[in-house]
Amino acid sequence: MAEELKDNFSALYEVAQVINSILNPVELLDKVLEVATVHLSAERAFLLLADAKVPAGFSVVASRNFQNNDGARELAASSSVVSRVLTTGEPVLSFDALSDQRFEASTSIILQKILSIVCIPLHHRDRLIGAVYLDSTKSRRAFTEEAVKFLTVFGGLSAIAIENAQRFADLQEENKRLRNEVVPASMFKGVVGRSKPWQSVLELVKKVLDVDISVLITGESGTGKDVIARAIHAGGARVSEPFVSVNCSAIPGQLLESELFGHTKGAFTGANAEKKGLIESAHKGTLFLDEIADLTTELQAKILHVLQQKVIRRIGEVKDRKVDVRIIAATNKDLQEEITQGRFREDLFYRLNVVTIHLPPLRERTEDIPLLAEHFFKKASDTHKRKVRRISPEAMQYLVSNRWGGNVRELENVIERGVVLSSGDELRREDLVGGMKNVPPSLDCTLDDFEREMVQMTLNRVGGNRKQASERLGVSLRWLQYKLKEWKIG
Repeated sequence: MAEELKDNFSALYEVAQVINSILNPVELLDKVLEVATVHLSAERAFLLLADAKVPAGFSVVASRNFQNNDGARELAASSSVVSRVLTTGEPVLSFDALSDQRFEASTSIILQKILSIVCIPLHHRDRLIGAVYLDSTKSRRAFTEEAVKFLTVFGGLSAIAIENAQRFADLQEENKRLRNEVVPASMFKGVVGRSKPWQSVLELVKKVLDVDISVLITGESGTGKDVIARAIHAGGARVSEPFVSVNCSAIPGQLLESELFGHTKGAFTGANAEKKGLIESAHKGTLFLDEIADLTTELQAKILHVLQQKVIRRIGEVKDRKVDVRIIAATNKDLQEEITQGRFREDLFYRLNVVTIHLPPLRERTEDIPLLAEHFFKKASDTHKRKVRRISPEAMQYLVSNRWGGNVRELENVIERGVVLSSGDELRREDLVGGMKNVPPSLDCTLDDFEREMVQMTLNRVGGNRKQASERLGVSLRWLQYKLKEWKIG
């Protein structure tokens, strides 16, 4: 008896330690049945919980050693033992069910030749929330009075854990629902637009927020691919984890592998210390691979391996490291054409292209220009502490009438320049089209002149940092360096 009490105490201690740490309802229910069957050496077991959706008011939610839950449901529906427990709210113990006068009319006991049964109710705050059933077809007196006492205490602990897990699951679902409800109002920081093409984009974005799949964002340079990637991260389940952005065109190919995957000390010349890669840094969060078409085919193969196997290997290591990242990729190139030309792997394309979100150019959503202009105007005024208060009607008309080959990024840069140059309380048309030294007096200039203006202004904004400038402009660092040499700048 003393040994049985000791075993019961140990099992209850395990229950308290384990089940209270499990918040997933399915895992918890399986663990509850595992502890009960193992500790009491039962052959079969099932667990019922209150269910308002079924006529009986209770349904089987987990079972052990039945072929499936249907077998457990059939027994639960026909068992007079289960019916008695759910009706009286009191435990039932039968040492010899076949001879037990209480259940002599039970067809299920006779047909299945059940010898020993124990069934206890699950109570939480004076409310019956379910029952745990265990039986044996091999042994009479398989369960004892001590088993009932153990199960009663065990059931109380389990009921609390089950209620907590269900409450946690309900809160998660409610949080997801509320987050989806507030998406249009607050989630997309910096994402501005009411046009039909842009609303179609946002509707698609909302559908992939809590679906943990890869997303491919396409569109011309300057359309806001990075903003949409951040919005997907911010609205999804990984929002509290890192968002790591990598511009694949801004880092030289020979360095990008080390940046992405990390390296060990001494892996190559200059590797003076161990380094964690950007993929590892994004563990549990989101990895945004901007301009993914600029990856070498060798790195494309490695990214494909990450997507397939969920592991990475640092340069110089022989072991794999598990990583859990959601990958969002973006490109301004036609990947189908890149595949045809042999520059992009078809298998990687299909891995990334689970859902494609195409961002329309600004010329296809001109009705959004006034909203975007006001947004960038306020942002620039606040950043640069300017007293300019509004955009003049003539300036707004000028903004709407332009084609914006550089898309949203170009619009933002022009407005920011205008705010900085403005000397009154109103942003005028002339503030947008001239006023800077070596800047063409009108945007109706040659493409080369306009490119030079945009590059110079962007370099000024980032303090001459060419890498940052190339990222903001959406061009490769190599292209930028070539143009600066051609223009004899810096």
